Formats: sequence, C-alpha cells, structure tokens
Amino acid sequence: MQINVSGHHIEVTEALKNYVDTKLERLERHFDGITNMNVILNVEKQRQKAESTIRASGGEVYAEAEADDLYAAIDLMTDKLDRQLIKKKEKINDRKHRTVAR
Repeated sequence: MQINVSGHHIEVTEALKNYVDTKLERLERHFDGITNMNVILNVEKQRQKAESTIRASGGEVYAEAEADDLYAAIDLMTDKLDRQLIKKKEKINDRKHRTVAR
C-alpha cells in the first residue's frame, strides 16, 4: 500500500507524515484490496482540514474532516474512512453469499 501525504499552506513534517501513516495503516485490517492512498492536509487561519482518497479493488473511497487541530481532523477522517471501508466490505460479502432465487 502506498500512502502519499501532501500539504496546502503547510509543510508536512516527518512527525505529521508518520502520524498519518500509522493511522491509515489500521484501515488495511478491514479491507485488504487497498492499493493507493492520497492525503491532503490543508490549513487556513482557524480551519484545519484533512482529506483522503483511497483507491481499492472495486472503486474509490473519499472522506474529509475539519477540526480546530490538524491531528483531530486526521482522526476524524480516518474514522470516516474506516466506516466506509467496513460498509464496502459488507456489500461485497453480501453479493458473494447471496443465493439466486429461482
């Protein structure tokens, strides 16, 4: 899995990149087909925003979150992605196990 972290109006430090990496690595335990993650961190005055696009087998998942603290925004974004990936996995499993009525 490849994780790309970039920043708008912020320099992405090594500590910030490591924090994003550790948070997003936990998503792999729910969904194995993740190939690529793009994370954009944005800072504007009082607004801290984190957004991410995940490319996985079966499509893409997108989430964004805003908070007063950038680390809190990353946590919120990760939680949203986690819920979306669990839902996506359940849909795939339901389709596999659904019996055809005749």
